[in-house]
Amino acid sequence: MAIAKAERLMNLALCLLGTRRPLSKRELRESIEAYVEASGRDRGAASGRDRGAASGSEKSGVAASDDSFNRMFERDKDDLRELGLVIETVESLDGEVGYLARRDSNRLPPITLDAEEAAALGLAAKVWQQARLAGAASGALQKLRAAGLPEDVDPYEAHGALEPRIPVHEAAFEPLMLACRDRRPVVFDYRKANAAQPGTRHVEPWALECWRGHWYLAGFDRDRGAERVFRLSRITGRVRSRGSGFTAPVPDVVTVRETVASWAGESADRSARIRLRADAGYPLRAKATAVRELGDGWDELDIPYGHGLDAWLVEFGPDVVVLEPAELRADVLDRLRAVAGG
Repeated sequence: MAIAKAERLMNLALCLLGTRRPLSKRELRESIEAYVEASGRDRGAASGRDRGAASGSEKSGVAASDDSFNRMFERDKDDLRELGLVIETVESLDGEVGYLARRDSNRLPPITLDAEEAAALGLAAKVWQQARLAGAASGALQKLRAAGLPEDVDPYEAHGALEPRIPVHEAAFEPLMLACRDRRPVVFDYRKANAAQPGTRHVEPWALECWRGHWYLAGFDRDRGAERVFRLSRITGRVRSRGSGFTAPVPDVVTVRETVASWAGESADRSARIRLRADAGYPLRAKATAVRELGDGWDELDIPYGHGLDAWLVEFGPDVVVLEPAELRADVLDRLRAVAGG
């Protein structure tokens, strides 16, 4: 069905771009094979339903066919305009409405890139070489070369000792990226850090963002009725699409990074006291506001305490002991018990 619609849209676009005068609905209906076939099927189906009333069957079949074509044509026209095609509506002297897409109105302006702009595009393309978007990035650069990218600029040339990469290993990345683009709700199984078994989530996806080497999805959790952020590596199984539309408005700016940072304890407003083995936990030491040597291979640290610190401390296993506050110690113990039981 998707291929048939794409072919129908392509044929309609070619007709509108190839004509020198406005074409009426009737002319487009007779020129595009998909419209002819659809009209024939609709007329036959309507006639079959009205076979018991022979006198009105033909008129009913024609009317049903006309209505079906009008709806299909309007949808196709809207889809082409949404894709960027400029379609003009022209009314003739006798009142007949016609449509055309002038080539000069649908031609991109000349693309000119200087060396710095070309280098930036090349760098962006190299970032995605390990992801599923590598083919699209490479194809885009080839089109830009054909459109006038300076010949003396190599967009793939290394421009520094460090070369950025955005690795994408999670199978959920591509279906979620497409769902964000198409505004399609999704369903997936998600395992929280402190849960032994995954739970089902119904989400309206907004945006994806990479933060500290991990991919996160921001969206509206229908079951909880609020915005949530999900780490892709904790999504288990297949991401399934749902046909219904979004029920919550999408924010103008989806701040995935800020939300993730707050959930990861980056916006800490309190202090926690922990014991840490002397030869371990260097990331914790880097965040510490005070370090005291206790002897016997242990140190005592004061570190900023925000949401998500318990999940981070669990990663250090037996090298960390939480002293205070009591709620942080309880959260860490709950997570360790969940891991031990899972």
